[in-house]
Amino acid sequence: MSQVKQGAEPLPPEAGGEELEERMRSRTMSRKEMARDLRRRRLAGEVDAEEAEAIRTVETMRPRTRADCVNGPRPCMFVSCKHNLYLDVNPETGSIKLNFPDKEIWELKYTCALDVAEKGGITLEEVGEIMNLTRERIRQVETRGLMKLREATDDDV
Repeated sequence: MSQVKQGAEPLPPEAGGEELEERMRSRTMSRKEMARDLRRRRLAGEVDAEEAEAIRTVETMRPRTRADCVNGPRPCMFVSCKHNLYLDVNPETGSIKLNFPDKEIWELKYTCALDVAEKGGITLEEVGEIMNLTRERIRQVETRGLMKLREATDDDV
């Protein structure tokens, strides 16, 4: 997927250009927003026994280890797993960031970070596409992670 400078018009496909897909940005929901929505749904009577039963069923089926899910169905529907790429939870605030607000989970090529890691080395562009981020942002995250690893190993010596 190529990017066009702001304000520039992409060339139409018949003029040698390629059609550009609009990439939707991630969306973060605060814990307060989610709690407010749950209260609203409870007051409206929208949280019912069937929903609660579905949640209990999912909890019993949820894989607990990588061995439980390595050969499981893909895409992985367990979005609350810390390795799932569909959403991220901030451990400090409890807010949830939807990485792909314009897609449903079954529309993603990869849903598990562990599946991506087992694939082996991939380019920044490929990681960016998988994570719904730009190549530059992936480079920044990689640099920061490597710096943290260096600091951790320096502290151990």
